[in-house]
Amino acid sequence: MDAIDEAIIAELERDGRLTNVELAQRVGLTTGPCLRRVQRLEADGVIRGYRAVIDPAPVGRSFEVLIDLGLESQDAETVEHFERTLAEAEEVLELRRMFGSPDYFVRVAVADLPAYEAFLSGRVMTIPRIKNVTSHFTMKTIKPAPWG
Repeated sequence: MDAIDEAIIAELERDGRLTNVELAQRVGLTTGPCLRRVQRLEADGVIRGYRAVIDPAPVGRSFEVLIDLGLESQDAETVEHFERTLAEAEEVLELRRMFGSPDYFVRVAVADLPAYEAFLSGRVMTIPRIKNVTSHFTMKTIKPAPWG
């Protein structure tokens, strides 16, 4: 990967809807070489996809909660069941297994506090062997994630 590839990536991160003509102009290439570089970056898995950034309010997902979660046991069956169950939940935007404590970090988006309580009570707390759950509610987002 060279400086031109890095410039292509930076431009596409800012605006994934750029046409090849616009992208080529911004990175100082003609359209053919630019397109070949983008296709190579896609084939190599550097560019994994393109997506729309959606305003969460109109789709009922404006209430975001960060959860620290611990399990009673780290045996394979408990871990696999927990991870599979939460990964399948549409409310879960992000699920990470952590080193140290907590065992998991979960980012959830729902419509409001009652919807979060229903998710927590009906989906999370019904999973066997959960030890503890700490919910963090955002006061203010200073720097949002680049994907939304």
